[in-house]
Amino acid sequence: MVMSEENMIGLLRECTLFHGMSYEEISRVLTGNTGRIKSYSRDVLIAQAGDKVRSLHIILQGSVKGEMVDYTGKVIKIEDIASPRPLAPAFLFGSQNRYPVNITSGEDVMILSIPRDRFLIMLQESEKVLLNFLNITSSRGQFLSNKIKFLSFTTIKGKLAQYLLDISAQSGSNSFVIPHSQSQLSELFGVARPSIGRAISELNRDGIFRTEGKRVVILDHSGLTSYLK
Repeated sequence: MVMSEENMIGLLRECTLFHGMSYEEISRVLTGNTGRIKSYSRDVLIAQAGDKVRSLHIILQGSVKGEMVDYTGKVIKIEDIASPRPLAPAFLFGSQNRYPVNITSGEDVMILSIPRDRFLIMLQESEKVLLNFLNITSSRGQFLSNKIKFLSFTTIKGKLAQYLLDISAQSGSNSFVIPHSQSQLSELFGVARPSIGRAISELNRDGIFRTEGKRVVILDHSGLTSYLK
């Protein structure tokens, strides 16, 4: 796969790292901070948990999966990351700047890699890139904090309750459409798909919520919250 500079900058304008920047501004900050575009086919291991983060990677096309493998070999999906987004920006600097999870291509992907020392120069030269990067890393820290809280629940109903309550809080409503299928939820929760279906059926039966396809209506908010204890 080949990408022209014009197309690349067009995609980068949609990336949070370059939010609010014009084509000319992005072109200017990239000048001298030479990056390399790498291509990966589907289901290729791009980075392994524990590898040093030596470059800022920005997904230009396609998507990747962040997955964690426990000592029993169980794979837990942490997140799908689609273009155009930076990859593991919160781990580019710091004393423990290593990938926390395995990164695998979910489809054919193209990634722009900028060496860390060159990206540091970019941060010094552009206040907009610096502020955007600080916002990204702060948001990632908040995401990971919420993810740890979510994974701390040992029961499937506890995980499901936290998942639904988070969506309810974000939407500001007790009626909402969930963005994941049961298969995706099983990967997200790290449990078998039938277990997800069973938990949903039981909570439906108990009057905690009602499902209408992918729409969920929370009927007993305090009852759902009780599963978090």
